[in-house]
Amino acid sequence: MRHGKFVKRRSMCWPCARALVVTSAAVLLAATAAANPAFDRAPWIEDLEQARGAFATKYANLEWAVLEREIDLSALFSTTRTRIEVASSDADARAAFERMVKRLGDGHVRIRWSDSQAPQATPHADCQALNYDARMQGIYVAALIPAYTPLAGSVARVFPAGVIREERRTIGVIRIGVFTPEGFPELCAEALTALQIAPTALCDEACAEHIKDWVSARMTQDLIAQLRALKSVGADVLVVDLIDNGGGTEWYEAAMRMVTGVRLKAARIDFVRGTQWTTELAEREGKLRAAAGGEQGSDRVLLLNLADQAAAKRREAESPCDSTPMWNGKHASCRWLGEGFFSSGLLESGDPELLRGRPWGSLVFEPVKFPYHEGVWDGPLIVLVNQGTASAAEGFAAELQDNHAAVIMGAPTLGAGCGHTDGSAPTVLKHSGARLELPDCVRVRADGTNEVMGVEPDILVGLRPEDGPHRRALRIAEKLPLAVAQVFSKRN
Repeated sequence: MRHGKFVKRRSMCWPCARALVVTSAAVLLAATAAANPAFDRAPWIEDLEQARGAFATKYANLEWAVLEREIDLSALFSTTRTRIEVASSDADARAAFERMVKRLGDGHVRIRWSDSQAPQATPHADCQALNYDARMQGIYVAALIPAYTPLAGSVARVFPAGVIREERRTIGVIRIGVFTPEGFPELCAEALTALQIAPTALCDEACAEHIKDWVSARMTQDLIAQLRALKSVGADVLVVDLIDNGGGTEWYEAAMRMVTGVRLKAARIDFVRGTQWTTELAEREGKLRAAAGGEQGSDRVLLLNLADQAAAKRREAESPCDSTPMWNGKHASCRWLGEGFFSSGLLESGDPELLRGRPWGSLVFEPVKFPYHEGVWDGPLIVLVNQGTASAAEGFAAELQDNHAAVIMGAPTLGAGCGHTDGSAPTVLKHSGARLELPDCVRVRADGTNEVMGVEPDILVGLRPEDGPHRRALRIAEKLPLAVAQVFSKRN
């Protein structure tokens, strides 16, 4: 947040000065708008009203924005309308929308502008064309700690690791730069070879998902290999560096279960009432009942019980909650969100070795889509976070913290929260064609709070966005002994 400098002038009272500034600005803006009478603002106003309707019915963090962030939504939209009314070009109108989104401060609220409504051509099976980009991984800050020594190994390029040797401890360090397959173009290239897909071939959505699945499985195997390598060199505490990890896919659910011996309980996922989740829960119910038809005994009982739960949650999704009071800064008279299942799927916790052998295993516990094993690392654990740690990376840190499985160290995280589920669809604004993306789910932490509030570290480090990576590393090194002492005291 920027704070302007306040200068007190004796020659004029503050309210009078403020009124003069506002009046002068309005006159200037009106004159600017009049200079371009050909610009039609009415369609942009219609887009704004359409956006308001989407926020009122589809925005999962609406309650948080009003009651926790204390955003005056009515005033925010009113101000945006005024800016559009005095705009002199499409660029000015777009800027008004972008300013509104920025003011909201929700990392998963985005507006994407499109110059064409034409459908995008199917890309070739070229990793760059499929948006694989190693820059997503960011900088490995912990590797810049002066005592750090890299760990040699064939998978170091994917999840680089090393050790910091102290007098009494050997600290293993590993970097997870991002939780999405698209962050690893070298694995994409290997996938094309393994799957015998020519880079010149067209690659539709099914093809792209096939590549992602291969890369995700390989990521899992490589992370296992690096964790075992750190154990083999005598590491007795592990630091996972999530500095500037912007998130990714549900693969994080598998990854965090590999770095702890604690059987984790997943966060509850609450959902926006309405058509999207009504459809999603109905589909889950149907799949569960179909799976139960081929089972007997306790497995059949489990599946039918989950199907009944899905049906009850579907009925909840069908009952909308009027958001009108929240536009006036008040609590809604009903529960804004429906109570869903979990970030791990339909089960809060599960044994991957047992569920992987069931044909419906990934239906009820999504992490078993990946070939992970629990507790590959089962010793003391520290997780590094900062203001750039977001989304799935926040889920990783929050869940470990809530299960008392790790000490979180660094600066408070961004606060992006749950984001968008597979069925989430953007609102396409009628005039501009812009795609307004609103989060449709909330990860609920153990204390009942919305994860979008960010993860507060157990040990705070003065990591500033303005600091270079070496300065950040020095700040971390300064507090690392405290974190090591705390993580061992928790285990005793």
